Amino acid sequence: MDDISLEMYDDFSNVISNENTISCDSVLEILRKYSSTVSVFDLMEVNAQMIEESKYVQKGYKDKGHKIYAKYFLGRLKYISGDEKHYGKNIDKEEFIDAIATLKSYHVNRTINTKTKFPLIYGIVSLYTTFVLEEPIHPVGTPFPGSLEVVEKDGKFFCPVKDANIDSPNAVCKMCLAEQLEF
Repeated sequence: MDDISLEMYDDFSNVISNENTISCDSVLEILRKYSSTVSVFDLMEVNAQMIEESKYVQKGYKDKGHKIYAKYFLGRLKYISGDEKHYGKNIDKEEFIDAIATLKSYHVNRTINTKTKFPLIYGIVSLYTTFVLEEPIHPVGTPFPGSLEVVEKDGKFFCPVKDANIDSPNAVCKMCLAEQLEF
């Protein structure tokens, strides 16, 4: 795979260094640009990769989880490329800088598969969900072992595995706005 993900992070670095405040709209513009570079064949390849990587997951979690990932991870890409909404808000610059550094390090250190467009899709959807939509990266209802799932209570999001995965080498938990679900 070419380094289109790194090009995207360079574009974000330019926004970070050239703007005192980071507008949601400037971030969305870059996300739209790069989401349009992902073809249906790229999505099929990443979907196959996700299926392969979950082959040892318990069937109940695998089926429900894959349905959610396909809809909100892969399916959201089409939505992003067509999102023409004006959000009119700014993004927390320090949190955004940390998120870009985290995602870029996964790519540079090759802790995620860089042979497909998975890193690009991973970055686009994670940034869009967190900073534009202000939602957790794993959508409400995403199942986890122990019959637990991501939930929303009083406008706040809670994840049952956030604390356990905060230091995982490939997890985006540290940039996700969900809080740890107490159970």
